[in-house]
Amino acid sequence: MLKLAKPALDVGLFTNQRDAMLHYWQQQVGLTCTEMLPLGGGLQQHRHAIGDSVLKLNHARETLPEAAPGGIRRLLIARDDVATPKELTDPDGNRVLLVPRGHEGIEQLQVELTVSDLTAHQSFYTDALRLPVIDPVTFACGVSRIRLVEGEARRDPVHVARGFRYLTLQVFDVVGTHRAILDAGGREGRPPVRLGEVAYISFVRDPDGNWIEISQRKSLTGSLA
Repeated sequence: MLKLAKPALDVGLFTNQRDAMLHYWQQQVGLTCTEMLPLGGGLQQHRHAIGDSVLKLNHARETLPEAAPGGIRRLLIARDDVATPKELTDPDGNRVLLVPRGHEGIEQLQVELTVSDLTAHQSFYTDALRLPVIDPVTFACGVSRIRLVEGEARRDPVHVARGFRYLTLQVFDVVGTHRAILDAGGREGRPPVRLGEVAYISFVRDPDGNWIEISQRKSLTGSLA
């Protein structure tokens, strides 16, 4: 199994509507902003906690390109104060379903991923990412879950564009994990690169080309070696 440095999955989105999106995710969804990180190039990352997961709301100063959505079509977020599932849509059209904690086994976060070829993605998430299988279409990433839904999916979605755009897995060894995923059939998105003394990151892509960040964050691992 994949050795995680944090028992949860993170989700990244991009937007040009900073104030409206912050109000929505904090007031409507009920998330707390824990940190704002300047990323350079006119990007600010507003990090919101979903239990052990982080929603990375990346605000772009420059106008983002119009692009077809990637495979991440909906987030299911568990809350103690929700009695029945409640569907929401943010100002950019991203879909969220608030559910009671424990609903269909969801304790914190479940990512709903639309894929063009269910068999190919089952193989990728089992063999390349080495995530534990909950059922034939659901995979565990610590306390988070990824659920595959076969349907109309865009191949090779744009990485930086409006909407949900990438997932992040925190690991202890980016270089070794990145190599192992490629050896098991994953596609390279970007090779490992060191971000100063903060993190070591890379990107891989699933069979549809969805972007998955592999991150070795020093605050979690204690080292970037």
